[in-house]
Amino acid sequence: MRKIEHLGIAVKDIEASNKLFTALMGAGPYKSEAVESEGVITSFFANGPNKIELLQATNPDSPIAKFVEKRGEGIHHIAFDVEDIYAEIERLKGEGFQMIHDTPKDGADNKLIAFLHPKGTNGVLIELCQEKK
Repeated sequence: MRKIEHLGIAVKDIEASNKLFTALMGAGPYKSEAVESEGVITSFFANGPNKIELLQATNPDSPIAKFVEKRGEGIHHIAFDVEDIYAEIERLKGEGFQMIHDTPKDGADNKLIAFLHPKGTNGVLIELCQEKK
């Protein structure tokens, strides 16, 4: 893992949250997009070399919708940048970590993504992400 790539924050209203984070950060999101496979709309804010991703559910059965219903708005995950997501998944499985899915999926911001199950990471949802080539 090379660095923290972004923090994912689950929100109820992405437009209101975009306004809040624009005021907080002094600049608007550099990218917003829908990720159909995850049932979310996302917005990304730059913060030096790191990013903040806001996520609003578009599907009531999506992980973000379930998170907000159970816990309310807040930090949902920490994402780490990896050079080779396939090799990193195998390395982590070899260390005894459980993946939510064994193969990466397409994510937002031109990334391949995979998640570690939070039961094995002290309750923190960890995302691995690799820039698509």
